[in-house]
Amino acid sequence: MRKYITLFFLVMIILSSCKDKTNSKVINHDEMVSVLTDMLIIDGSMYNTPSQNPDTLYKYGTGRYLALFKRHHIDSVQFRTSLKYYTNKPLELQAMYDKILDDLKARTDSVNNAVFKQNNQHNVRGPK
Repeated sequence: MRKYITLFFLVMIILSSCKDKTNSKVINHDEMVSVLTDMLIIDGSMYNTPSQNPDTLYKYGTGRYLALFKRHHIDSVQFRTSLKYYTNKPLELQAMYDKILDDLKARTDSVNNAVFKQNNQHNVRGPK
């Protein structure tokens, strides 16, 4: 009996030591959604300008990404570690991107509504 108890605790120690150590550096779900949303906005703003060439995109994009990481209090290594972690969990990553799409749609709708209201106010007053 003592042999089985010892074996049980030995197996438990071995299994607990195999736990993934990267979880302490992984960005939590909600923060990762926020980071990825901001990153997609940065990507869209850089690639939406037709006069940009790849060298210019790299030059100005790096600064924007570093500012993004600073704003969210993370670094590029932590972001890559987190992205790798979530890539290995496809259902969670899919849920994150669904939330990102909803956030981007809400932001787009908000901007469109503001532009629509501004155009309507301008048309009601008439040109000066």
